Order: sequence, then structure tokens, then C-alpha cells
Amino acid sequence: MQNYKIDNMTCGHCAGVVQKAILSVDPQATVKVDLGAREISVDTAAASGPIADALKTAGYEGRQL
Repeated sequence: MQNYKIDNMTCGHCAGVVQKAILSVDPQATVKVDLGAREISVDTAAASGPIADALKTAGYEGRQL
């Protein structure tokens, strides 16, 4: 399980973009979004580097917790 703080994820659209970015790396990943806390939990077999890169490409800085 990987957890990220994404400060600029402020709305439902943002959450959808974040989920899509992660699923582009691992289509089998499970992504749980806590929009109020601006955090996501990702259950994935992918390494954290590609996940962070996908978030950055989508315009979101994910800080791993």
C-alpha cells in the first residue's frame, strides 16, 4: 500500500485525473481517495517511482507518506 499527500487535489475532477494517472501505470491498482484530507491510498504492485512520475505528468505533486 502506498499513500500520498496531494495538496493541489481540490475537487472531484482532480481526484478523477489522479486515479486515471495511477491506473495508466497499473490498471489493476485500487485507488482510494480522501478528498478532504487530500490524500490517496494505492494498492498496487507498481513501484512508487512510476506512480509519482504519472502523478507529476498529470500535474499533481504527490508526496509519499
